[in-house]
Amino acid sequence: MKSKGGSISELRRDLVSGDWVVIATGRAKRPDDFAKLEKPIFLQPRDKCPFEEFFPLALAVYGEDHKPEKDWLVQVIPNKFPAFGKGICAVMFKEGIYEWGEGVGFHEIVITRDHTKSLAAMSDQGVGQVIRAYQDRYLALHNSGCVEYISIFYNHGREAGASISHPHSQLIAIPVIPPDVARSLRGSAEYFKKEKKCVHCAILKYEIKEKSRIVYENDDAVVLTPFASKTAFEMRIFPKKHQPQFELISEEERWSIGNALRVCLAKLYRGLKNPDFNFFLHTAPTRNLKKYGHYHWHFEVIPKTAIWAGFEIGTGIEISTIAPENAAEFLRKVKI
Repeated sequence: MKSKGGSISELRRDLVSGDWVVIATGRAKRPDDFAKLEKPIFLQPRDKCPFEEFFPLALAVYGEDHKPEKDWLVQVIPNKFPAFGKGICAVMFKEGIYEWGEGVGFHEIVITRDHTKSLAAMSDQGVGQVIRAYQDRYLALHNSGCVEYISIFYNHGREAGASISHPHSQLIAIPVIPPDVARSLRGSAEYFKKEKKCVHCAILKYEIKEKSRIVYENDDAVVLTPFASKTAFEMRIFPKKHQPQFELISEEERWSIGNALRVCLAKLYRGLKNPDFNFFLHTAPTRNLKKYGHYHWHFEVIPKTAIWAGFEIGTGIEISTIAPENAAEFLRKVKI
């Protein structure tokens, strides 16, 4: 793709966060160049895997019948080495010119049964059960006194931070709103104040009409490559219906979102030959919900297709070597 003005790159601004990204059209790569990169497979021995067993004290279990210890598909357990746990919340302490508080919250793991089958290789039903687990655990924790935000995320591969290869997601409930989420909320609120409508709904309306960045859609969800993609093959999954709170999705929407997530990850898996990636949920905080009626929850999928160097670290401006329009066109053609 060449810049409309003939320059060697494009600066694009994210409509929500206001962040700038560079689409390096002058050194652009072909989509299938990313699939040619040799990547070591991260796979630990099954007999040394801590997630192979059924945990009798699991917080939630999902299976096909009434014998979860035999036929479980998904189970949720407390993290053995949590980043957040018991303590005193909403109390800040002074240390000279600094202040700090205790890391109070919950840290849970959502485990799928098969040792090697990632969400990309699962059925719609299986991924739907994972979405159900996310929703159920969110509802179980969101009214806890110390919880301000619940982060749900999935790390696939060493470069994405996975320390255990067995497919699993994590859920961390924390007493603060994370900076990245706060920027998204702030951008959404500013757009709503100015335009009197949801910024993500405006994006969806434009993208569905324009089509060039749409990867996949079903009755309730859309998968797209963002106009200001931070990295090559970044994707986002939005519900078509405006909804600030992920935890309020209906059963029908849950399966549609599961289908969209599976298709998104399967296209990434096949098209780029199983790249490392992260995906995470952005949703409204757990408190003061009326304040966030302008927001629109969504999943963001970030493949590890580049490494931050001095420019990115020093400026916070990321460089992508493929236009999101070209990435979307490539992914649409990937058969799964």
